[in-house]
Amino acid sequence: MKRVYLLVITLFLLSLNMSAQKVYSVEYANQADVKVFVVDYENQADLKVFKVKYQNQAVKNEGRWFFTDYANQADKKIFFVKYANQADLKIYFVKYANQAGWINQSKLHLMY
Repeated sequence: MKRVYLLVITLFLLSLNMSAQKVYSVEYANQADVKVFVVDYENQADLKVFKVKYQNQAVKNEGRWFFTDYANQADKKIFFVKYANQADLKIYFVKYANQAGWINQSKLHLMY
C-alpha cells in the first residue's frame, strides 16, 4: 500500500514540473486545450513562439514549441482560430530562439 501512495505522490510531483511545449494542432476547436490566434505584429502577442526542430529543444515554458506528429505525444493540443476574439492565446512566430518568450505573463498558465 505504501508503494501505491509513493507512486501517486511521485506522479503528482512530476506533473507539476511538466512544461507544455510539445504541441499538436487539432482539426476542431472542441478537441483543443488552448485556442490560438497568430497575430501580424509582435506587440499584439501574448507569447512569442519559436518552432524548434527537435523535441529536446522544447524545454520549460519559454515559447519554444515542438509540433508533434500525433496528439498523444503532445503536452497541449492547440487549435488555430480565424479571429483574435476567439483565442485564449495570441502568438507571434519569431525567427530566432532567443526572441521567444512571454509578453503577457497572465496567460502563462495556459501552457502548463
